Amino acid sequence: MITGELKSQIDRVWEAFWTGGLSNPLTVIEQMTYLLFIRRLDELQTQREQKANLLKRPIEDPIYHENEYALRWSHFKNTDPEVMYKRFTQADGVFDFLRNVGSRSAAFSKYMKGATFMIPTPRLLAQVVEMLSNIDMSDRDTKGDVYEYLLSKIASAGQNGQFRTPRHIIRLMVDMVQPTLEDFICDPSAGTCGFLTGAGEYIREHYANELYADGAQEHFQNHMFMGMEFDPTMIRIGAMNLILHGIENPQLRDVDALSEANTDFTERATLVLANPPFKGSLDREAVDGKILQTVDSKKTELLFLALILKGLKLGGRAAVIVPDGVLFGSSKAHQQIRTELIERQRLQAVISMPSGVFKPYAGVSTAILLFTKTNSGGTDQVWFYDMQADGFSLDDKRNPLPHSDLPDIVQRFQHLEAETQRQRTERSFLVPLQEIRDNKYDLSINRYKEVQYAEKTYAAPGAIIAEIEALDRERTVLLNELKGMLA
Repeated sequence: MITGELKSQIDRVWEAFWTGGLSNPLTVIEQMTYLLFIRRLDELQTQREQKANLLKRPIEDPIYHENEYALRWSHFKNTDPEVMYKRFTQADGVFDFLRNVGSRSAAFSKYMKGATFMIPTPRLLAQVVEMLSNIDMSDRDTKGDVYEYLLSKIASAGQNGQFRTPRHIIRLMVDMVQPTLEDFICDPSAGTCGFLTGAGEYIREHYANELYADGAQEHFQNHMFMGMEFDPTMIRIGAMNLILHGIENPQLRDVDALSEANTDFTERATLVLANPPFKGSLDREAVDGKILQTVDSKKTELLFLALILKGLKLGGRAAVIVPDGVLFGSSKAHQQIRTELIERQRLQAVISMPSGVFKPYAGVSTAILLFTKTNSGGTDQVWFYDMQADGFSLDDKRNPLPHSDLPDIVQRFQHLEAETQRQRTERSFLVPLQEIRDNKYDLSINRYKEVQYAEKTYAAPGAIIAEIEALDRERTVLLNELKGMLA
């Protein structure tokens, strides 16, 4: 967990950018990402040098050659602001090196295409480099927490908040699907890669020893995590998020996930975690034809569900956030995708979330769908949960609260056999397949939840009138007393 001191240090860096002329939060994050990349490259070079010295061998796969040492963080961080700025902006300088480092570190360079250096003055560059140098990021957990805190500032900034799912909701979904070392985990709308980093942290917590086995670390670093994002800026930010969480070579693609350019995303993943975009519609001609075979629609939230089914391997699992309209929409496309999930696949759970979960930047009501790709059905009953508290106030302030339904959701989902006796008046319950069929595959919890109204008993009208008359007499007496005091 990030400490108050670390928060204060990051806040000071953030404030320096804003007072230095960079006010767009996404631009600030992007420029900080570049600097953190540069610092990370120097750290990796140092690790390789130490290994070479220990083994008394030449440096293996050096990131910097001797004639490039002046471009290393540890070398330029103590130079004069003008010298440092020139070293960044000149041809073959620090920033050019960062963009072209691919010949020696493809894991970094593939996300740097189109990167632009936008820090306007030598003074601001020197100030920020000094501040970042003073932050101790030697520990992987600290690196991840620092970057998560930076990303939270995107959300609090307003217009860019749609890129980030709240961390506790990500953790809920990850805990429910329980990733394993054998999984290929994908987020087709990756954004800042919060779901992928969340899955990575779960793997590290639950398979700490197994990660050292032959092949496990190689799979974890190079094959386990994949994502798609059409915004190059978000690709860079997401890649840095993964790298600072200890995932050095994630498989991120700069591509529109729904387009023909992504047709090879077919039966690739064993686990999908996603919060696809809710708004907007696409030109039908731009959408991968295989997706349209599952759902004939222009709505992105429906198309992404079809994409996820296409990208999952047989037996693959998914936890996906959808707007409530997906659950009860009456259009042919809405019913088509729900029928697909229920009849041809195995729909396991629908978690209804309160509308305040995504505040302050969105007030839409949402739900989490959990399903398994079978292509042969398997839905016998669906578990519904009515989440009412996520541990934070449901207004724009989102202040922490003592109660949260999230632990209860995870515990109950992992013990569904105990849910069979639950009543429809309770927070969670199971609904049999036939009842869902009879309701035209409606998945809104209110369709099945029973509300128990407590009977209220009121006094007889005559008694109420008598009470009013008594109060009126008392009022008259007090008013006359007041008049007597003023006489």
